[in-house]
Amino acid sequence: MNEIAAINPTGEAPAVADPMPHSIEAEQQLLGAILTNNDIYDRVASIIKPGHFYDPVHSRIYEVAAARIAKNNLASPVTLKAFLEDDEGLKELGGPAYLARLAGAAISAYAARDYAQMIYDMAIRRELIGLGNDIASKAQKADVALEPTEQIVEAEQALYKLSEQGQTESGFKSFLKAVTEAVYVTNEAYQRGGGMAGISTGLVDLDKQLGGLHPSDLLILAGRPSMGKTSLATNIAFNVAKAYRKGTRADGSEGAVDGGVVGFFSLEMSAEQLAGRILSEASEVSSHKIRQGDMTEAEFRKFVDAAKELEACPLFIDDTPALPISQLAARARRLKRTHGLDLLVIDYLQLCRGTAENRVNEIAEISMGMKAIAKELNIPVVALSQLSRQVESRDDKRPQLSDLRESGSIEQDADVVMFVFREEYYKEREKPSDHELDKMEEWKQAMERLHAKAEVIVGKQRHGPIGTVELSFEAQFTRFGNLVKAWQQGSQDVGF
Repeated sequence: MNEIAAINPTGEAPAVADPMPHSIEAEQQLLGAILTNNDIYDRVASIIKPGHFYDPVHSRIYEVAAARIAKNNLASPVTLKAFLEDDEGLKELGGPAYLARLAGAAISAYAARDYAQMIYDMAIRRELIGLGNDIASKAQKADVALEPTEQIVEAEQALYKLSEQGQTESGFKSFLKAVTEAVYVTNEAYQRGGGMAGISTGLVDLDKQLGGLHPSDLLILAGRPSMGKTSLATNIAFNVAKAYRKGTRADGSEGAVDGGVVGFFSLEMSAEQLAGRILSEASEVSSHKIRQGDMTEAEFRKFVDAAKELEACPLFIDDTPALPISQLAARARRLKRTHGLDLLVIDYLQLCRGTAENRVNEIAEISMGMKAIAKELNIPVVALSQLSRQVESRDDKRPQLSDLRESGSIEQDADVVMFVFREEYYKEREKPSDHELDKMEEWKQAMERLHAKAEVIVGKQRHGPIGTVELSFEAQFTRFGNLVKAWQQGSQDVGF
């Protein structure tokens, strides 16, 4: 029972502070109910653990009872006596007779879950108080090794870990619940006309191949330098943010019914450079002209109009370099709490930092961390990745899974692995000399065939087929688009 500290008549602070939040009666009622009916333990085991009890004796009684019940043995005052009769704390409460009093005083078994929740809530409040005190004491110390910003991240991680403790719905799901969730996903795909259950990338053929971007999936987008990895990731992020519309989903929850809120970790480029690329795509003004400031008045007007139009776009960019995977996760959680988050893009995986000393183990830690973020926040995570140089030594430069750089764990952790490939880039560097007329003609024909085309090779997909998707690529705007097929000429325009 909570005891209120006496008020000091002199007005000075009392010598003894108020006790931490707890309820001895609730703990006694719950333990009595479990000792009377062991089936109650199964109802409360997902809510509380021994550490949630305020009284250490109650914690030990619950721990012993739980261990016996887990082995299908009876947990009663008589059976527990043998394990606890030498317990000094129990002796102070009256010895084994206290166990009998607990069982005898148990009033209502049906309210056991409420008691368990009450005990859990008070335990969390005590942990919050302890965490607050710990944050305050660390902040007061002038520690050279610990920066204030690091203390903030550490405090955020501790708070988030604490907030995740009460996820009582985790663990096994009934088949009925799993089937219901599967029907919701299929219904969303059906309502959209079929072919897509996830978030649309804005690229029709890529959506057909992937079925959209699915929550909890880690998608690796890999390629050699100059293939357009960042451009494609930026295009997808912009398309998703541009299409964002909030409303009531099929399962009754509030959130994005089209498009989504996008978080973009740009570890290589600055936020201004990334914004410039997006503005180039939206305004159809060459990114080179934007960088140089060499624009006509009409182009500058288009540029400004596009910037105004994109002001309300829910696209958030973090350009902190060499970000540790733990901080990346903490910032993603914070964004989800404050603004919502439906898609996370990371450019690129090898620029993140882990804690392992070995590079292969570090990359494995990073890729597992990214998959964990996708599952924890229930969002698709698109992570860009570099490919090894062995691609360049082959005649056929099309990348494959074995080209993923530094660790096989990237391939293992990913739900989808895609490669960006532009044959035009390589063919351009094979230009024959002017006097080789036959070869020059052949080269020109090949360049014409490959001009402004790109391939996205789906090398791995857990939920669907692998294959190649052809896209258009406008280098001056760094923009990927839907490629018009020969049979579609005259009936469809290139673009989004």
